[in-house]
Amino acid sequence: MKIAYDAKRYYHNHTGLGNYSRTLVNNIATFYPDVETLLYDKKALSRTFYLGHKAKADGCDIIHGLSNELPRDIIKAGIKSIVTMHDVAWRTFPAMYKPVDRVIYEWKYGWSAKHATHVICISESTKRDVMRFYNVPEERISVIYQPVQKLFYTPMDKFEAQAIVKKYVDEDFILTVGSINERKNLLGMLKAYSRQDMRPKFVIIGNGRAYRKKCEEYIAGKGLKDRVLILDNIHDGKTLQAFYTYAKILLYPSFYEGFGLPVVEAALQHCPIITSNVSSLPEAAGAGVIQTAPNDIRTMAASIKRLLTHPQECQYLGIKAYEHAISHFTPQILTEQLYKLYQSIIEN
Repeated sequence: MKIAYDAKRYYHNHTGLGNYSRTLVNNIATFYPDVETLLYDKKALSRTFYLGHKAKADGCDIIHGLSNELPRDIIKAGIKSIVTMHDVAWRTFPAMYKPVDRVIYEWKYGWSAKHATHVICISESTKRDVMRFYNVPEERISVIYQPVQKLFYTPMDKFEAQAIVKKYVDEDFILTVGSINERKNLLGMLKAYSRQDMRPKFVIIGNGRAYRKKCEEYIAGKGLKDRVLILDNIHDGKTLQAFYTYAKILLYPSFYEGFGLPVVEAALQHCPIITSNVSSLPEAAGAGVIQTAPNDIRTMAASIKRLLTHPQECQYLGIKAYEHAISHFTPQILTEQLYKLYQSIIEN
């Protein structure tokens, strides 16, 4: 079995799509060393118009686009293809995107979903969106959840986590992780946080532009500048694991997610979680978390207060979140599902 991967984000992206690419390819190498893999890192023109022919010439059985996209020449090249669709946020949350970007994503990603031999969706929620927006029949879609980086499956010692975290913040904190954009709902989190009488620090790991400025204006207007810390330079997995380990709560009340990776990463560290009851987040979170509507600030604020004042409930929820994550997102099981899909596509 010989699989070609479009490895642009494998090499050049250090957040979600890059982590997905590296974790998937590394898991295949670990659990199925008989699979020969080729990682293509080509310029834009070659990636878009010639990569299918290149993979075919190199004797590959399948070309797998790891981040929503396949080369346009797959049909002429006569090579079988898989595309992983992470989300269709440009359709479900169009206000976040410039019109020209939406056109480009439709041309690239929408085309790939329609023309792939098979589509992998990283959640049932994303599967429903791909079927709804692109009329892809259900039999051409498999849901294979996103595995997290290997290090998150080995719990970090609390004292080691404390030593790492204290380089950035020297008191108790609640945490959120992710890009600072409208879809992630940071402004909603800040509104819920501002209602707290008891306020540990609020640590935000992520970065953004216009929406970040809007959030910073709210922080200043509410006199929270000394209580809210934005860290936009955390890219190391071990440091991120330390924050999950030491946080009092993870807040992740996003309006829309293809999967919700930080929820699983935090759950594997026994971190209590407050998240949304929409899109893919109930799948990622399971029953061991507090779920709320993302625009329900009152309930979000009450949930934060409840967890901050009930440490035994925090401990219980941390255990339940871990149990869900370890049982549903085990790397070996997810990689086996992928390997069997490769086999079935090659044989059919």
